[in-house]
Amino acid sequence: MSRGIRRAGEEDREVLVRLLDEAFLHDPVSSWVFPDEEHRRRVHGRFLGMFVDVGLAEGRVDIMEDGTAMALWLQVPAGAPEEEDDLPARMREVADPDNERAELIGRLMGAIHPHDRAHEYLLMIAVSPAHQGRGLGRALIEPVLERCDREGVPAYLEASSERSSRLYERLGFAFTGTTLDLPDGPSMWPMWREPGGG
Repeated sequence: MSRGIRRAGEEDREVLVRLLDEAFLHDPVSSWVFPDEEHRRRVHGRFLGMFVDVGLAEGRVDIMEDGTAMALWLQVPAGAPEEEDDLPARMREVADPDNERAELIGRLMGAIHPHDRAHEYLLMIAVSPAHQGRGLGRALIEPVLERCDREGVPAYLEASSERSSRLYERLGFAFTGTTLDLPDGPSMWPMWREPGGG
């Protein structure tokens, strides 16, 4: 198995969307946003495709050369956003206009996102279900965290399950202390990593 990593481009969009769709189809948060599985299978890729588009346009998307895993990072500057982010509304409009949860999830995540310091934001990471448990996620994350350590930059993410939060703890992330509890749904674990992993 190749562990080569490269930066993804527009030509990789279909592979990136497929990876996210497969990896998150049964994720607790995706299942909350789209409770009906048949409906989720129809709209989930469109919904996650918006994340891919943002990553390719404004951030960095790394992909394993064999197409088995990807990580989407955004650089977040210090200071509150200058204007209200319309991405949650656009995601709902594109993916599932009648589903208010398709917008609410983005608004709730935005409300808890720290803005007091510039940081790297691991927005999404996906490993093909057939390749999970082989260290691919770690292989994608570690080079960025090493750069964060060299440059003195913190990192942030929201874990979508307690199990994944424990995996991130091994990489130096720490739970911020307050979960994001989705209405009548699962919790998410905001996690922060100081440079140097502590």
